[in-house]
Amino acid sequence: MTAPAGSVAGAPRRVGPLWMTLFTLAWLAIWTVQLTPIQLLLPLQLDTNSQGEDWIQGVVWAGVVLSVGGLVGIIAAPVSGRWSDRTRSRWGRRRPWAIAGSLVAAAGLVLTGFATGPVAVGGAWIVVSVGVSVAMAALTAMIADQLSSQRGSASAAASSAQAVGIVVGVGAVVLLGLDIWPAYLLLAAVIAIIGVGTAVLLPDAPAHELPPAPPHAAARRASWRDRDFLWLLVSRLVVNIGNAFGTSLLLFFLLYGVSVPSADAESDLLLLIVIYTVFVVVASIVAGMVSDRASGNPLRQRRTLTALSAVVQAVSGIVILISPSLLMTSIAAAIMGAGYGAYMAVSLAFATDLLTDPDDHARDLGLVNVSAQLGQLLGPLLGAGLVALVGGFWLLFGAAALLSVVGAAMTYAVRTRSPGSPAPVPAPR
Repeated sequence: MTAPAGSVAGAPRRVGPLWMTLFTLAWLAIWTVQLTPIQLLLPLQLDTNSQGEDWIQGVVWAGVVLSVGGLVGIIAAPVSGRWSDRTRSRWGRRRPWAIAGSLVAAAGLVLTGFATGPVAVGGAWIVVSVGVSVAMAALTAMIADQLSSQRGSASAAASSAQAVGIVVGVGAVVLLGLDIWPAYLLLAAVIAIIGVGTAVLLPDAPAHELPPAPPHAAARRASWRDRDFLWLLVSRLVVNIGNAFGTSLLLFFLLYGVSVPSADAESDLLLLIVIYTVFVVVASIVAGMVSDRASGNPLRQRRTLTALSAVVQAVSGIVILISPSLLMTSIAAAIMGAGYGAYMAVSLAFATDLLTDPDDHARDLGLVNVSAQLGQLLGPLLGAGLVALVGGFWLLFGAAALLSVVGAAMTYAVRTRSPGSPAPVPAPR
């Protein structure tokens, strides 16, 4: 493996397959332990198991817990990212935070598994969200720190791992027939072993190879104050809310929208997730590689790919609106997977190209992660409200399509610069 310096002071280098494999495994562990509870375990814990109107109460509680429980984790991403940017240890800048985040997430998963009642479950889920956000911020910063021409490929690895993680987690729970608390213990072991292990093995420059920590005044050039970077953050938020509308309440949709027998609901959910995953993985890899090989103005081509991917995601909501059946839902899962996989891969690479301050990579890319996480957390809450408002799911999927289109349009508010031209620097405070 080509070991990059891991320092923003020097030019980023190309990395070999071992780096990409470890990086992908780290993201696979993170997505598995975050999305398996969101997709399956938390709804099972909070479902009222009622066929009458009381089933809506379970949907609402699931939305509240997923949203409120994750808001604290969202704050943790840019905060820990800022501290990571200024960390100077013999273990490096990113590694200590990736290890700490993995261990905190493991502890939170154990607590969530033994929690009962929505308040206790929500409190434990906060711990998981904080740990996952801290680890995400550290790993995402490695893309900007250590890569240049491979950012699209690394972003694709992280995005495809998201879809695979759902299949790995939900598949293990369903196929092994695990109850709720053993499932959480398994997830805790996954993040503790793989998360910590990959953080130790991935290269990260020690303190003596790093430039001095930047003074507080350096924050005046922060990327989040750049107009184009802000537009990308907002567009990612909107597209991810649209995606969450279409995915986070699928178990309830199968039970009460398609009227799948409860005994078959988990198996049908796993089938949909597998379909979604296959298309996410293929689309993210292809889109990431295409964006890395772009000729001419790579920023403009990444912007176009990002917007088109969001439009593809919008089509999936329209498909379900046309015919809310298991077959059409399967087709919609394939379309949504293709759109979302390509979107997340290219938009993350697009975001790294828009960074304006190399001394704040982790903090600014933490905000990029937050924009996606916030959408995935607000989606269940807002989506549950839409379901409760009309007593069904048609408004939910209509809103998913509309928001995806709006997010695509917002992407075109991001201005592109010619290759090699400096990023616009915001005026000092």
